Amino acid sequence: MAVGSCATGAREPSQGRKAAALSGISGVPQIAWPPRSRTGALTLHRSAYRHHVGTAIAQNDLHTWMGLALDEAAAAAKVGDVPVGAVVIFDGEVIARRHNERETTEDPTAHAEVLALRDAAEALGTWRLIGATLVVTLEPCPMCAGAAWASRLDRVVWGVANEDAGAMGSLYHLGADPRLNHEVETIIGVRADECSALLGKFFTERR
Repeated sequence: MAVGSCATGAREPSQGRKAAALSGISGVPQIAWPPRSRTGALTLHRSAYRHHVGTAIAQNDLHTWMGLALDEAAAAAKVGDVPVGAVVIFDGEVIARRHNERETTEDPTAHAEVLALRDAAEALGTWRLIGATLVVTLEPCPMCAGAAWASRLDRVVWGVANEDAGAMGSLYHLGADPRLNHEVETIIGVRADECSALLGKFFTERR
């Protein structure tokens, strides 16, 4: 398929930054895709916990935090929402935990990550979540990855890849784009099998 088009037709101008960067449009810096992080070449491996900034986090902590996110995801499934859960950690403590609420609120922005980041900002009294970690069962979509970027948090930990809309490693990586003014450490694949199983069970039961 030619760059600048998609299955639904021509791209709108606002959709074409990546395509423009690849196609030689005047005024757009020419880059390789995906772009390299300022902190080094980004490498993501779904088979292990990897990150691209270098902060050490105990695997026991990652396992525990993802367990809390899985609990939230299960709560979403019980009320008919897609089972995605998120928690925010600051100074080793959980300061927010939420799950998807799109169906219950009819709010298209009510993803677990956005709700958790809002609660975390309220808990800390600032939108700048510097030093915080967002842990989520499913790789964030572009909206949620953008919210993570905007909050200036330190890192995102996700469980299973979002092959349809992943924006922190799969389709895009808003956490490691040198054209943006903030980068987000990314740790992937934590309890991925459990995260995947919860989603699979949910959708199987609704077929």
